Amino acid sequence: MVDLPLPGLDDQEGACVPDNLPPVVDAHVHVFPDMLFDAVWGWFDQFGWPIRYRLHTERLVEFLLQHGISHIVALQYAHKPGIAADLNRYMVDLVRKTKAVTGLATVFPGESSARRLLETAFNEGLKGVKLHSHVQCFEMDSPGMHAIYACCSDNSRPLLIHAGREPKSPAYPCDPYKICHWTHVERVLRQYPDLKLVVPHLGADEFEAYQRLLDRFDHLWLDTTMVLADYLPIANPPDISRMRLDRLMFGTDFPNIPYAWDRELRRLATLKLDEKSLRQVLSENAAALYQIDLDETIP
Repeated sequence: MVDLPLPGLDDQEGACVPDNLPPVVDAHVHVFPDMLFDAVWGWFDQFGWPIRYRLHTERLVEFLLQHGISHIVALQYAHKPGIAADLNRYMVDLVRKTKAVTGLATVFPGESSARRLLETAFNEGLKGVKLHSHVQCFEMDSPGMHAIYACCSDNSRPLLIHAGREPKSPAYPCDPYKICHWTHVERVLRQYPDLKLVVPHLGADEFEAYQRLLDRFDHLWLDTTMVLADYLPIANPPDISRMRLDRLMFGTDFPNIPYAWDRELRRLATLKLDEKSLRQVLSENAAALYQIDLDETIP
């Protein structure tokens, strides 16, 4: 179990994505309106880790693009009912201004208007849905969640759920170890064969179980966010070279990280994946899943 809070690192950061790497899509970047970002950072200061890059949305997008990231998949989540519509409009405005950003919608599970909110967001250009079980405290098998699964399936939109147990914190309003388990995800995958489901952080900390799920279900994807950075005190770090590389996506959690922006990218490059596999993980898998035309965004 990860024991929070954790310290920040003063590791060296690179000036740009290395020239020898293929285009990079960061498939896990957080954006929020300024006041909500400030509240999130305050929570991390007290319960998580020190945020190294306190950049609001416009500046963080500019930072990543200037440092060589080709495309950004932007995420946010509604921490309470009644705010998802405003958050989704905020995301729609962002993606309309910047071709290099693909945005996901959010909703609070159980809201009576969930389907209408999501379909409105899809019609306005958002490419999927982001939920966070630790913050929103939903049961994977609740009626509200089934409404979201059905909506995403019917509209062919991926659903990204922080469904892994880690990192756990007593500051969350619920115990992630009680509501998160790989078997819950397995049931969803069985019930909704048309649902494109993404689990971030490689399913931390149930890595072997999620590797097995990845082998069995073609409609499951994982992202690497924070796990490959050699930062979290994880006893059983996964070997991604043994996993389905056509179902893995690179992600960082930027800007909510306590170390250099390119730490995970540089460590991923040392794994000596073959060129095809590296291209899949760094850009092609995310581009295919979220319908990103990289030719429009790569200089």
